[in-house]
Amino acid sequence: MTDKQFSFWQKWLTYANVLAATLGLLVAFAGNSIFFALHNHYTQEVFFQGQAFSPEVLALKNWLFGIIGASIFGFQLLMVFLSEYPFKKKEKWAFHAMSLGLLSWFIIDSAISFYYGAIHNIVLINLGALLSIGIPLWMTRKEF
Repeated sequence: MTDKQFSFWQKWLTYANVLAATLGLLVAFAGNSIFFALHNHYTQEVFFQGQAFSPEVLALKNWLFGIIGASIFGFQLLMVFLSEYPFKKKEKWAFHAMSLGLLSWFIIDSAISFYYGAIHNIVLINLGALLSIGIPLWMTRKEF
């Protein structure tokens, strides 16, 4: 792989994580907006037989989205810094940390979502993150 090709994938990795960090902020502060209308619709279908969230459930959901969004933001911000510094320098530990962090999140989150029948979370959220972050990791693996 040429330096130019590696740089392309490294920048993709950084920008994908910046986008995912932005998604975390949206989860935290705009979980009831149009951005999550489909996710919220399917959550109501799976867990509430299509009924609207009661005020108490909506308050719980908003709190959970707040702390989940904050966690997403923090994790993705860490990934941005890893991509921009040690990954860019081709430090092997950074590649492993990013790959294992991504895969462990994906497997655990998707398994729990699958167990509870929340397939929409896997399709609408998890697969996009796995692909957008996983592709540049896969493409650069031989450099480490």
